[in-house]
Amino acid sequence: MHSVTVELGAASTMELVNALSAIATELATRDVPESAAACLELTETLAAASDMQESALAGFIGRVDATGEQARWGYPSTQAWLRSRLGMRDNRAKERLTLARQRHRLPHVAAALASGDLSFGYATTVADSVARLDDTDCAEAETTLLGFIDQGFSAGKVAAFGRRIRDLIAERDDTETAPDEDTKRGYAKSWLTTTRSLDGGRYVKGWLNPEDAAIFDGTLAPLAKPAGPDDRRDLSERTAAALSSVLSGGHKATKVTVICDLETLTGGNAPARLTDGTPIPAPQARRIALAAGVSPLLLGRGNTPLYLGHRERFASAAQRQVLETLYPTCAVRECETPGTLCEVDHVNGWALGHSPTDIDQLALTCGWHNRFKHTSPDQIQITKDRDGRYVYRLLPPPDAREATGPPGGNGPPGGDGPPDSALDWAA
Repeated sequence: MHSVTVELGAASTMELVNALSAIATELATRDVPESAAACLELTETLAAASDMQESALAGFIGRVDATGEQARWGYPSTQAWLRSRLGMRDNRAKERLTLARQRHRLPHVAAALASGDLSFGYATTVADSVARLDDTDCAEAETTLLGFIDQGFSAGKVAAFGRRIRDLIAERDDTETAPDEDTKRGYAKSWLTTTRSLDGGRYVKGWLNPEDAAIFDGTLAPLAKPAGPDDRRDLSERTAAALSSVLSGGHKATKVTVICDLETLTGGNAPARLTDGTPIPAPQARRIALAAGVSPLLLGRGNTPLYLGHRERFASAAQRQVLETLYPTCAVRECETPGTLCEVDHVNGWALGHSPTDIDQLALTCGWHNRFKHTSPDQIQITKDRDGRYVYRLLPPPDAREATGPPGGNGPPGGDGPPDSALDWAA
């Protein structure tokens, strides 16, 4: 048992965080009280305290995000840092980042969260609802949603209101009613519904069956890549821009790959799969492979040249198809960018003459990590897994390695060795 003594008013932020960490460590090792009533009360008290800690955490995350400190450690975005180093699921990372970015526009929410009068769940719900609103509508939305919270609506209900906050503001002003909910449909057929919003835009909802989803992904995914290092749009925004380009006639080509054995394509029963791992029954795979804009990738057959040596600077389309089957995501272990959105990387640098344009000398990395690898080579450790795929691991900045070690609680990058199987890789 450790003793913790802190004079709250005089302690630094670091001292307070360290004291809190020590208390949490001790609390985590305690046995649960026998009294269920005591556990109920303790749960509510501890949850309220955790919510107030989230207020401080939002401030810390906001500062990291505003200064771009995560990039020095090899992470293309604050969300990627939260996922990789702190082990957060994507939704949790998005919640915390959204709150960190919106808290300055939500003074009443921020104050209530810091004082313990508002839960983290409510705070993130409001922050997410106003993220795409201008400052005027944001202030109105904050007041409206806090009003719903005061009336006792659950966080789930408030989230539902937040998804149509523009309509709620209009309803309050008696200008327009909200659209009806979509009718539930089955999964066999694709369907889309659109509803015009008050500002002239449209809400789009729907479902695509696997065949149509393959066409959708193959067409839009290549167009949804970040435009450059300063492109701060999230994936949903880039996907919308890609769809607009296709609908306006700015892009015609569709690239969808179905991976299958030759026997499957010629009538066998072995299932095929898409590049993201989605299994496709053999009859459906044959239908997709015959569709316009879809190319079958045959495994173990064919005479497609995959070894181009130093004569070619860029990977061929066939090599790209193979790499997308080998790398479901960016080769950087901590990165979750889909392989279809990545760039082909010469592992040892083509310009140096050490890495010919051969399939076993290539990997897929997202655009951000491709640039990071070449600007900060001492922060990338490259190994191979037992299946021959390259694994890139991030290392801390040189000035931080001896001082504090890597941040977060998941251990040093690369410390757990290469993945043992393709299943580990996909995970």
